[in-house]
Amino acid sequence: MGTIILGSGISGISAGYHLEKAGEPIVIYEKDNDWGGLCGNFTIDGFRFDRFVHFTFTDDPYIKGIFEKSSPLYDHPSISTNYYKGYWLKHPAQNNLAPLPTEDKVQIIKGFINRKEKPVEQISDYEEWLRVQFGDYFAENFPFKYTRKYWGLEPKELETKWVGNRMHSPDLDEVLRGAFEIQDKNFYYTKYMRYPKKGGFRSILDDCRKGLDIRFNKEVVKIDPKNKVVTFKDGTSTTYTRLISSLPLPEIVKMIDGIPSEVVKAGERLHNTCGYMISLGFKRPDIAKYLWFYIYDEDILSSRVYSPSMKSPDNVPEGCSSLQAEVFFDCKADIPEPEIVLKNTIEKLSKMGLFTEDEIVVKDIRFEKYANVTFDKAIYTNRQIVLDYLQSQGIESIGRFGKWEYMWTFQAFADGMKCAKGVK
Repeated sequence: MGTIILGSGISGISAGYHLEKAGEPIVIYEKDNDWGGLCGNFTIDGFRFDRFVHFTFTDDPYIKGIFEKSSPLYDHPSISTNYYKGYWLKHPAQNNLAPLPTEDKVQIIKGFINRKEKPVEQISDYEEWLRVQFGDYFAENFPFKYTRKYWGLEPKELETKWVGNRMHSPDLDEVLRGAFEIQDKNFYYTKYMRYPKKGGFRSILDDCRKGLDIRFNKEVVKIDPKNKVVTFKDGTSTTYTRLISSLPLPEIVKMIDGIPSEVVKAGERLHNTCGYMISLGFKRPDIAKYLWFYIYDEDILSSRVYSPSMKSPDNVPEGCSSLQAEVFFDCKADIPEPEIVLKNTIEKLSKMGLFTEDEIVVKDIRFEKYANVTFDKAIYTNRQIVLDYLQSQGIESIGRFGKWEYMWTFQAFADGMKCAKGVK
């Protein structure tokens, strides 16, 4: 018996590393055949693709030092782009309107000037927040459409606490100036996006992962907190004195012996996005023009596209380049077949002028059941019911899906570290 950790993603690796550093031996159990979770990667014909798209932008000296000790990092300026009806706009679009036709700019500016004023504390949902921040025309044609693509829900179904500083709210001067000239200023919430020079994103954890006892292909099917036993799909089981879990809350509630039905129902009511990652490799070095960009057109399934080869040339063979497109859905929606998603992605990105289909040498599509936590209006109630129950059973939850929180990678790492140090 001892401490066990369920999941070898960034929070699980961090918890294991800091516990062992403090002299507490641990075992990590991972359902997959490799470590890293969504930070993991795979390679096809010399093209490396991250399992899901990540950067780090922490300035915390301790965490940044650990990441850099594992792998030197590139500091990419946080310059991103938007695609809207054939036009390319710098990000954020709301104050970089210059490339748009005059009529669009007139309608956006009129909507911005005439937008409803309302104190933030009185705003009831994300739709209203967007209208108050940007005016009706921009809200309806840009973030409304992106919300449906990224979250799989209507804006009115989301609450607003998650927004924080993730979206820039310009004043009238910024909107007007950006409508007449291309802006040099970067309005993104961080100046740099960092990425490892070698080994893909998960290599930021290489130093932490060294020496950890990780048991692979160990999918949990049952947890008995009374007798402190975890049972795996392969029929084996283990006892524990301390249980730390990064498993998604909707999954763990299905595994626990004797769990009250109201807790199970609360877990089932939680929303998240699932989605496909489409990975494309090209035999030309200059396909990728942008580190990443957002797509607002609703006939294009992809919501965001990134370039692994621009993140690091180590991700592609010499003379090649690569792109990855994210396509998201609400977890309770009907999910189209991968062939349909792959076909739409290739055809639409090709029509955008990014590449021709004959330049593709690698194409891959993979589905992830858990991509992002969705902040619908009932999230806090349902989440608390589940977390309170897990705590009452001595199960410590960590990470994005274990805490059911909007965590960037360094925040998930910090959460695993806090758990190891007994910080709540």
